[in-house]
Amino acid sequence: MIVETGPNVRDLRPGQHVMLSWAPDCGECFYCLRGQPNLCTTYTDPLWEGVMLDGTPRLSWDGAPVYHYCGLAAFSEYAVVPAPACIPLPDDMPLAPAALVGCAVATGIGATFYTAQVRPGQSVVIYGAGGVGLNAIQGAALCGAYPIIAVDLGGEKDAIARTMGATHFVQGGAGAVEAIRALTGGRGADHVIETVGAVAVQEQALGAVRPGGVLTLVGLSSMGSGTNLPGALIVRKEFTIKGSYYGSVSPRRDFPRFVELYQAGRLKLDELIARTYPLDAINTAFADMLSGAPGRGVVVF
Repeated sequence: MIVETGPNVRDLRPGQHVMLSWAPDCGECFYCLRGQPNLCTTYTDPLWEGVMLDGTPRLSWDGAPVYHYCGLAAFSEYAVVPAPACIPLPDDMPLAPAALVGCAVATGIGATFYTAQVRPGQSVVIYGAGGVGLNAIQGAALCGAYPIIAVDLGGEKDAIARTMGATHFVQGGAGAVEAIRALTGGRGADHVIETVGAVAVQEQALGAVRPGGVLTLVGLSSMGSGTNLPGALIVRKEFTIKGSYYGSVSPRRDFPRFVELYQAGRLKLDELIARTYPLDAINTAFADMLSGAPGRGVVVF
């Protein structure tokens, strides 16, 4: 909920409920004007540096600056954020599921809708059944894909993957590509969406793509790492490889659209929430996330 606005904020008001976007856009730069607001140059550099547009943070601890993670620093009771990061919510939208929209939901669903542009009847493989992967699964289902094959090392994620719309579940590891090909006529899938961000998984994922198919890399691998993809095969088999940053979404356009889909019963958000935590249990929440526990955790203030 907005507590206070700065003097130049015109479209937001105190008391208003909002969703937060970690990739706000200016609406005026080269990329915004070309329909790619997720690549907005006005906000990219300061947000990666943890500051506001004037180059300074608004937070401090014992007189030392504290930097805003992704421009939000949302694991706190109060946050100072850029106005374009705030997307208004309908008054009747529950806050816990709304909290998921601004990251995992937007990234996963956007990757299927906008980056990969999945079409009805196409086969889709999603590597990783974490927060982003589960939303890529339900994005593929909303697109009318079939089959939708979830791949994960954790067999306990089979049930929630199917709840989100997966038609098949494949155990991750050495035999995953062969299992995927067996489910796709021996060819591989039209679309493979990788959400793990591990170089080895990205390299394996290409092997699950059919000739002429598309590999979409959503998971963010470590800075400075390199993914070894075979150039000769990319040419001979006409593979297309795409990067997807924030699901190629336009938050101002798409966040309200995702809320509408939820309210219409088309988008599953409540089913994603497996655990809730008070703020003082934040370290437990992180430990559960890193353990690979199925579903998402939400901090409830």
